[in-house]
Amino acid sequence: MGFFNKIKTMFHSDRQEKEITKEEQITSKEVEVYEKGLSKSREGFVSKLVNLTNKYRTINDDYFDELEEILIMADIGVNTVMDFIDRLRDRVAKEKISDPELLKEIIVDELFIIYVDDQVLSSKINYQVDSPTVILFVGVNGVGKTTTIAKIAWKMKQEGKKVLLVAADTFRAGAVEQLRLWSEKVGASFYGKEEGCDPASVVYDGCQMAKSEEFDVVLVDTAGRLQNKVNLMKELEKMNKVIGGIISGGPHETLLVIDATTGQNGISQAKSFQEITDITGIVLTKLDGTAKGGIVLAIKERLGLPVKFIGLGEKKEDLQVFDIEKYIYGLFKDMM
Repeated sequence: MGFFNKIKTMFHSDRQEKEITKEEQITSKEVEVYEKGLSKSREGFVSKLVNLTNKYRTINDDYFDELEEILIMADIGVNTVMDFIDRLRDRVAKEKISDPELLKEIIVDELFIIYVDDQVLSSKINYQVDSPTVILFVGVNGVGKTTTIAKIAWKMKQEGKKVLLVAADTFRAGAVEQLRLWSEKVGASFYGKEEGCDPASVVYDGCQMAKSEEFDVVLVDTAGRLQNKVNLMKELEKMNKVIGGIISGGPHETLLVIDATTGQNGISQAKSFQEITDITGIVLTKLDGTAKGGIVLAIKERLGLPVKFIGLGEKKEDLQVFDIEKYIYGLFKDMM
């Protein structure tokens, strides 16, 4: 069974005659979030694919040229699209496919293969067993970093974890107070100092507090002054050293927050951050606000990093752990 049919079976199975478990209810709600959050991409991207299928009676070079343009416009990335088209041409030739209608399933299968090929990128957080798990969040100002941290804190609280938010973005006006207010809204603990103080000192005291009070997770907000990469690199290096000196192996994750609506500019930001610190994963915000949902595949190709969380709306529950199967279904639902 191809991936297209597997996903179709998973999310279209008839549940009328059996009792739905609590776990299945949760999964169903998550699928609905993906469906709603990817509606712009689905309307823009998939509708063009459907129109392309209806336009051509047979697969030819013009068909492939238009398909290539559609995929590039979806922000999948030029190199990925070129490789994808080559693979598609090979399958069409080997399997002697001439009807564009038959190619729809293969397109979905091959896009899935792009993400899982070569290496499986895990969306799971590297939680520690015997110590607090420390997660640093980096990203330029304006991408929704602080709000995203709060939503992730809420999600972890729902899972029964004891969460501490640490306000180490001490230079942006109002950043400390913003995180403090969010901590109250989501029911997480908070540690911060006055604006303008040394971020590493905040991180030091926060980690000491996390260790002594046995927190499960520490989420650290950091500055996003990418225009001064040397200073930011020194600042992050200092924080990493401080964390590692208090909590073994920390920080255990460094997540880069990217605004999906910025498209390829967000990818460029990511490459700049990769030059100054070790990034372990991506949080993709505002994916519901763009018709270019293919950026997830571009991140895989250009950065080789897993997407850990995606933002699919304004509500707390709209931030989801990234799931490639739900993502592909949300994107291609109208073709299934």
